[in-house]
Amino acid sequence: MPTIAIVGAGPGMGLAIARTFGSRGFDVALIARTKDRLRTLADRLGREGITAEAFPADVLDRPALAAALDAAAERLGGIDVLEYSPAPHSPVPGLTTAVPTEVTADNLQPQIEYTVYGALAAAHAVLPAMRQAGAGTLLFTTGGGSVRPIPMLGNVNAAAAALRNWVINLHNELAGSGVYAAHVAIGTWIGEGGPEGIPAATPEQIAPLYWNLYERRDQPELVFNG
Repeated sequence: MPTIAIVGAGPGMGLAIARTFGSRGFDVALIARTKDRLRTLADRLGREGITAEAFPADVLDRPALAAALDAAAERLGGIDVLEYSPAPHSPVPGLTTAVPTEVTADNLQPQIEYTVYGALAAAHAVLPAMRQAGAGTLLFTTGGGSVRPIPMLGNVNAAAAALRNWVINLHNELAGSGVYAAHVAIGTWIGEGGPEGIPAATPEQIAPLYWNLYERRDQPELVFNG
């Protein structure tokens, strides 16, 4: 069975992506900070007939993240798809937001650590085996501000834009290798309860786009604005 590893797995997009791939024959490795939440998600997917296992790790702890992905590959027989989309839905120490004029090295560096360095650690954990096999998919998710920045998220958008640049360049480097990399920018509010006038979409509406990218493998980036 092929396996997808979802880094930043939660009850929203992570669960929807897990269902999208799991319902099409994939096993699922769930990776996030909170062990109990992961086990709840794994049990929920199991009741739906999807093989899912939890591998707790914090993306800010790069050795632990790499170890979790190694453990997932060993347990599930390799990783065929990596999806990276950690999102601080609960407070993460050191992560704050700042408008561009208030961005400093101190409030930008944690965003770089969370968004860019975590993605690099995840990619380096799975890429060698993918390149050796001549097959694999790497999908990295950011908010729409990586493409169209907004002032209230000056430091967040700067880090996301750095990840976007690297992923698109990775896509170019890997062309012809059998390994595919793409960036997904979600420019809508995900779920209910968003600000008035802001486009919104459910995780179930967005998740199939990841499957389309996996199947088509023909574009370095998808920008979803609802």
